[in-house]
Amino acid sequence: MRSDIDVDVSPDYPVSWQAAAMNALMRGTMKPMSSLLLRHPAALTVACRAVELAQHLPGRLPEDVTVTEEGIGACGGEWVRTADGAPDGGSAGKRAVLYFHGGAYFICSPATHRSITWRLSAAAARPVLALDYRQGPVHTLAESLEDAHAAYRCLLDRGFAAGDIVLAGDSAGGHLTLATLLSLRDRGMPLPAAGICLSPWADLTDTPRRFNRWMDPVLPVGRVEWLARRWTDGLDPHDPLVSPAYGDYSGLPPLMIVTGSTEVLRDEARRVALRARRAGVPVTYEEWRRMPHVFALLADVLPEARLVFGHIARFLGAVPVAAAAGRSG
Repeated sequence: MRSDIDVDVSPDYPVSWQAAAMNALMRGTMKPMSSLLLRHPAALTVACRAVELAQHLPGRLPEDVTVTEEGIGACGGEWVRTADGAPDGGSAGKRAVLYFHGGAYFICSPATHRSITWRLSAAAARPVLALDYRQGPVHTLAESLEDAHAAYRCLLDRGFAAGDIVLAGDSAGGHLTLATLLSLRDRGMPLPAAGICLSPWADLTDTPRRFNRWMDPVLPVGRVEWLARRWTDGLDPHDPLVSPAYGDYSGLPPLMIVTGSTEVLRDEARRVALRARRAGVPVTYEEWRRMPHVFALLADVLPEARLVFGHIARFLGAVPVAAAAGRSG
């Protein structure tokens, strides 16, 4: 039923000692380093290079996880599969999650987000195509969106039904998820079954961010606003494809939005949920107490981050029922 997914959720799990320690560590290291370094375009290039080198370091994945490179259009990506995530064309049919990684549109890659994508494959019981879309400082938001469209069309061309595809992403990838959904609808394309946004960056206007300005353990407000100005230079920041927080969500599929209660981006995530609901879209909005930005990325360390994938599985399990109810109504 629609009521199964059109809900606000505030998980009442006790905050783990791991989460408390991680918040303190990031508040004392990552946040001040970001405030200091991200003050010049040259810093973006340095940060990009550092992440490129780090992603080649060996990482641990469960034995049942496979990662396969994929070439798509002007960019690439990788298929991530687990034993629980049925392979495309397997017993579950051709189903997939198209995933957009975060990183403020200038750092990170599918490789840096495998702690999310392999767990998402298991939770969704389908393979995940993690897209290595073009990013700044060389490329633009429009080119990132073009890559997302190309990947979605590629899945359709390979025989995936739109209703068997889920779009998902975190932070800037959450922004790209929302922008892609809005753009697909505006172009008259068949829409996927659902969208999942983890800590989405949804407002790139110059609206002051007052909520959680001092509470966020990771993101310094000044640097978020600096990056927003950089990516919107020459654009209308109120364009819904630039700032999805101002979008009209009429006709979109069900959404799941996950955020932490102390995040500086929490307010814009809430605003997206409210706008979508006003447009008739069922939304599962989850606000996790004292969880940092994109806490699912820390699933190797935080118990709460591992638990969130069970919530995602329940949401996706209810989506076909909600879609069928919507068609019958």
